[in-house]
Amino acid sequence: MVRVTRNYQFSASHRLYLAHLSEEENQKLFGKCANPHGHGHNYTLAVTVEGPIDPRTGLAVNPFALDKLVHGHVLGRIDHSYLNEDVEELRGVPATTENLASFARQALAAAWPADFPALAHIGVRETKRNVIELPVIPQKV
Repeated sequence: MVRVTRNYQFSASHRLYLAHLSEEENQKLFGKCANPHGHGHNYTLAVTVEGPIDPRTGLAVNPFALDKLVHGHVLGRIDHSYLNEDVEELRGVPATTENLASFARQALAAAWPADFPALAHIGVRETKRNVIELPVIPQKV
């Protein structure tokens, strides 16, 4: 078994804010990230698969097929977007990096081809100091 990670760059903006909290409480919880006009990041999405090396190709996964899947189901929906409004699954929840990573995991898991190696790990890097990692997802049977 081998693990293969592909990294994808995208840019998006968001605002961290909870409507049921006051402006002061939001400022205390989220700091400058509660800015009413939002703010943006250059993110990195890391998608890791795990499987055997195909003796015919020498690959564990076709990188072009993986890229197409990731672009079609995640990046095409979030790149250069306002996460709070443009991504249906993030409306009504805080547009945190944790929720963004969870969205990516769910979107990929729902579209994961049966002939792909197992989806092993999702990571989203928002800043040098803020990296979110999600656990292994069992392969669909």
